Amino acid sequence: MQVVLVAAVVAGCALFAYLSGKSQARDAATHRARATTQAVADSPSVREAIASADPTRRLQPYAERVRRDTGVTFVTIMDTDGRRWTHPDPDRIGERFVGHIGPALEGRTFDETYTGTLGPSVRVVTPVREAGPHSRIIGLVSAGIAVETIGEQVREQLTALLAVAGAALAVGGIGTYVINARLRRHTHGMNAAELSRMYDYHQATLHAVREGLLLLDGRGRVALANDGARELLGLAATADPVGRPVTGLGLPRELTEALSGAAPRVDEVHLTDERVIVVNSSPVPGRGTVVTLRDHTELRALAGELDSVRGFAEALRSQAHEAANRLHTVVSLIELGRTEDAVRFATEELELAQALTDRVVSAVREPVLAALLLGKAAQASERGVELSLSEDSRLDDTHGIPPRDLVTIVGNLVDNALEAVRAKETAPAAPRVTVTVHHVGTPRPGLLVRVADNGPGLPPQAEDGETLFRRGWSTKRDGGGIGLALVRQTAGRHGGQAQARDLPGGGAEFTVRLPLPGRAVRP
Repeated sequence: MQVVLVAAVVAGCALFAYLSGKSQARDAATHRARATTQAVADSPSVREAIASADPTRRLQPYAERVRRDTGVTFVTIMDTDGRRWTHPDPDRIGERFVGHIGPALEGRTFDETYTGTLGPSVRVVTPVREAGPHSRIIGLVSAGIAVETIGEQVREQLTALLAVAGAALAVGGIGTYVINARLRRHTHGMNAAELSRMYDYHQATLHAVREGLLLLDGRGRVALANDGARELLGLAATADPVGRPVTGLGLPRELTEALSGAAPRVDEVHLTDERVIVVNSSPVPGRGTVVTLRDHTELRALAGELDSVRGFAEALRSQAHEAANRLHTVVSLIELGRTEDAVRFATEELELAQALTDRVVSAVREPVLAALLLGKAAQASERGVELSLSEDSRLDDTHGIPPRDLVTIVGNLVDNALEAVRAKETAPAAPRVTVTVHHVGTPRPGLLVRVADNGPGLPPQAEDGETLFRRGWSTKRDGGGIGLALVRQTAGRHGGQAQARDLPGGGAEFTVRLPLPGRAVRP
């Protein structure tokens, strides 16, 4: 089809050029014949020769010289009756001119195509006038070019035109073949229907896959982002990311570096403002990078809850073991007949175990958070750490904050505090962690969560409190660095903030403030 189209275009151009060239050749012949006749008619020597006794003797050599110089087929000078004084064939001199002379006798110069003694020709006839203001016509001049001569010129032009057209067709055909072959290589031999079908499947697949898929070109710009990637990266409500650089998407710095980096990445955990995502990337040499994104927000929350349940189970196991030891002690005291000692020992243990429970249950009315604090207290007791609830702690209502978010904040802060006090090797005081949860009324209504410990304080590597909340920052040798980042993410999702500082007497304090818009709460 492409070759046929090129051939049709070339043939059409050739036909147009032929017709145009033929018309132009006739016009050029007419123009040359007209110029020749007018030059001869205006010549003073021609007027003098016509007025002489033998015009042929003087005009015939002159007419032949003009014919050779101008390249016309004939130059005929005649009287007003049409009898020739000159002719290329001397035997034709004296005969009548074959053609029309009426318009010339009226004083007009005209042209026509007529078949004369020399065959068909394009000829021009013009009058010869006397010199003077009231000149009369004393003769006629006709010059013409044979149609065969014009045809030869057109044939020469047509030959060149056909050569150019053939060359254009050859170049077009070769170019079409080369372009088609290259296109086939780039499309792996697929035709238009196959490409269209693949595109439809491609679009359907991109929209159907829930995982995020991001394609970056060699300059770090987004070449493709499916629905999953836009949702996971929080780009669904913004402008189309395609064509924009990764650095201009407004993502966290660590995530931006992971997406734009040249090295492959396997199951790296990163945080956005609202999600925990797992990033895998693979560079394509000379093309860009393919990035896949998986949502681990719910999985991370479930893992945190599973860790809490596991901690509760371990605490119950430890408490069961301790309860068994205490029960054996009570039984032994009874068997020894020391009943009063047994009653006193059992009462003291019951009061000690019940005090924290009563304190937590009375101060914290949110059952999920209360259960978390009791479980963490059991874990801390097993590790030899005292976990207490401050006297000013009180939480009657969460005001719409999901319990799961409170568990994320308090659980991670308490876990970090327990790790910190256990890492303190030389401590004059017993390890202690204090949790504070209550409402605040200034500068704006909100919920305050504070966890303080008497451990070694903030690590020296942390240049400021902000460094601790970055994803991947950890002092543990076995990895980590996600807990405090989740705290910051959860607080930011509710418009709050998280801070850390060293305490004057030693230890560290982490504070999270969650605003409660439109809520008038009592401090």
